[in-house]
Amino acid sequence: MTQYCSSRIVSVRRKTREVKVGNIGVGAANPIRIQSMTTTVTTDIEATVKQSRALVEAGCEIVRITAPNINSAKALREISRRLRKDKIDVPLVADIHFLPSAAMEAVQHVEKVRVNPGNYADKKRFQVREYSDKEYNLELERLYEAFTPLVLRSKELGRSMRIGTNHGSLSDRHMNRFGDSPLGMVESALEFVRIAESHNYKDIVLSMKASNPKIMIHAYRLVVSKMDEEGMFYPLHLGVTEAGDGEDGRIKSAIGIGSLLIDGLGDTIRVSLTEDPVYEIPVAKALADKTSILWRSNNSKTTEAGDSIDPYSFTRRTIKPVKVSKTITISSNFPPRVFIKPAKAIDISQSLLDLQKLNAVKGISDTPIEGWVIKLANHDDLQELIGLIKTNRAFSTSLILELDQKLIANPESLTELKDQGVSFMPALLWTDLSEKSFANWISWCRSEKLTLALGISSDQLARNAQLFLAEDLKDIIIWAETSSTVAHTIGEYRLLVSIMNSIGWKAPLWIRCQEEMFIQNQPGFLNDLLDVSLIAGSLLCDGVGDILSIETVQDSRKALSLAYNTLQGAGARISKTEYVACPSCGRTLFDLQLTTQKIRKETNHLKGVKIAVMGCIVNGPGEMADADFGYVGGAPGKVNLYIGKDCIEYHVDENEAVQRLIDLIKQEGKWFDPKVTVGGKP
Repeated sequence: MTQYCSSRIVSVRRKTREVKVGNIGVGAANPIRIQSMTTTVTTDIEATVKQSRALVEAGCEIVRITAPNINSAKALREISRRLRKDKIDVPLVADIHFLPSAAMEAVQHVEKVRVNPGNYADKKRFQVREYSDKEYNLELERLYEAFTPLVLRSKELGRSMRIGTNHGSLSDRHMNRFGDSPLGMVESALEFVRIAESHNYKDIVLSMKASNPKIMIHAYRLVVSKMDEEGMFYPLHLGVTEAGDGEDGRIKSAIGIGSLLIDGLGDTIRVSLTEDPVYEIPVAKALADKTSILWRSNNSKTTEAGDSIDPYSFTRRTIKPVKVSKTITISSNFPPRVFIKPAKAIDISQSLLDLQKLNAVKGISDTPIEGWVIKLANHDDLQELIGLIKTNRAFSTSLILELDQKLIANPESLTELKDQGVSFMPALLWTDLSEKSFANWISWCRSEKLTLALGISSDQLARNAQLFLAEDLKDIIIWAETSSTVAHTIGEYRLLVSIMNSIGWKAPLWIRCQEEMFIQNQPGFLNDLLDVSLIAGSLLCDGVGDILSIETVQDSRKALSLAYNTLQGAGARISKTEYVACPSCGRTLFDLQLTTQKIRKETNHLKGVKIAVMGCIVNGPGEMADADFGYVGGAPGKVNLYIGKDCIEYHVDENEAVQRLIDLIKQEGKWFDPKVTVGGKP
């Protein structure tokens, strides 16, 4: 299989053809285009025009509007007319599911049509059957007949098209031949592309969306590889569908979209949030700015090192287990651990006081601090630390001690601290060490049964590989320091892992999210959230990373929450209820935002339970396939309730549906009452 990008170490933009969406160019040398989707009922023309206008004012460059039926498709004509009358020339995209007739109407009024291969001509009934090659080919012929009229009409009118596969709406035909997999998503889309190309129509953009960022990432990588094999160079529309709301929705979107943008893939993006769509725009713009500034042109020549990671499937990197303390082990059998380093410059006393206060906060038992990073600049800092620990025997959290050069010269200076019985791990920079001092530290840590953390760049490791092979490096943890040869932090970590694998070194990897890792757009928590999601999420989705630390967020409690939310978004560690929620559109059959919040309020204590909240059946049953429970709009005012893929109750009154969902969770033995703290509040 061909490589999906020019380099996984530096960012090289993928070469694509340009596709015109109205007056907007997508792909080729054009900037990343920002788009969103209206949430109004399309036949409410005034509301749809008003929301489209608000999106454009927020910076949206392409507006998508659902057309679930003929009447909605016809309404697009008046929506377009009113916007053009107001001198708003934003390209409009009709979102089509199930009805080719709606697509044939819509294509007359908008600049682009989005079709979903899984339900445009195929059906999804979760049926299990085997297709012979002859039967499969007959289905392809039927698909050709159903899709060709839209291709020819789009070509005639100069319209572009998005062939948008959703993980949740693969047809039974693809599910039975390829399984519920990225490969099934890719083949579903390429069948439509091949039909379009048979008519010499190439104004196509592709998307491979899923609510699970890992599946989404793998599907996009795979479709690029498959396109390269067939000489296709279509632009990509990136998005994590049903990402949810709030911090969780932003993290999932940044992990999925950002990971691909870092590798030079992606030409237009949509951040799908279960919120007013206007709030999607600043997140998308910040993601595009942070990543595209790293892009080299696709004519750049790169020297690519061997990469030992399979980019098309998830396997967690195997490491040698090490202990940070009596209670904290770093191992492939345990989820990644969470360390915190206060972002603000504080003295030793204040740092320990902050740690004690944070440990005393109720409700963090599922999100514990497993390591606290303190910088010791000199012997006075060390003596202050020892004195504070002597007066507080109850102090238990493992400390990670960043040592200045004055302390690095003499490992034995930490012996007194070791004698106090406190759990700690020295953290050193390779640039501060000589070969002799490194050997001394290895020897001392081994004799004291301590683990050592080492920051080193990929080029430093490559130059000193023989030294590392010669040492008996049993208890050591590595984090990546930046080098002059690698353009971004993710590439530095990838290259470091590649070199470690080449010399057979299975040391755990510590992902440190530090200030200098990404270009700052605007100060604030969103900036920090996107940085952490880009760096940690990308690596975790490739199976790399055994410790995560957040070192840029001023509020340590927010940093702790962000670390665990990022791990959950990447599917690396579950610490709370997981929600899959669509962003709402004109097909939604209830108030999605209010309902999601209501369900979250009642169920957010159910650690490890995954609940899907879907506005309609277009992607609902499929996208929530790996959810434990589903709440799906079935008809106006009516909700269908699912356990896994199975619909258990049809057309439950909306006023009773949340309680019936809770009853189902209890029935399945996955309910427990929330913990009650002092004052009677959960």
